[in-house]
Amino acid sequence: MAQRIIQPDGWAPAKGYANGVLAADGRLSVAGQIGWNHQKVFETHDFIGQTEQALKNVAAVVEAAGGRVEDITRLTWYVTDKTEYLARQREVGEAYRRVLGRHFPAMTMVVVVGLVEDAALVEIEASALIPPPADG
Repeated sequence: MAQRIIQPDGWAPAKGYANGVLAADGRLSVAGQIGWNHQKVFETHDFIGQTEQALKNVAAVVEAAGGRVEDITRLTWYVTDKTEYLARQREVGEAYRRVLGRHFPAMTMVVVVGLVEDAALVEIEASALIPPPADG
């Protein structure tokens, strides 16, 4: 099989996209994740809360593919409010470390006018390299 669709257990189905695609060589592409929970419900309209949830969602897709957060090689962040991001960088860092620890892959930050989900304040996509399962 050349690639496998990744859908974490218990998540509401993705419609018109895949949450993740794992290639045979271990390259994982994680779709942009926003700050809603596994049932596509926003539990907060706070930037930091949504950032932490989006990171948890990225981690869940990586783990569903058999990887760990340390396997993430790239993150691209899309934020709707540059001023809030800059004013709350310390809190962003704290939320980041709660989810991803001290693993810092290549990152890009892009400021956008809006996201497809009107309530979303941040969207984060990722790439990872998942090692093959250990022979046991």
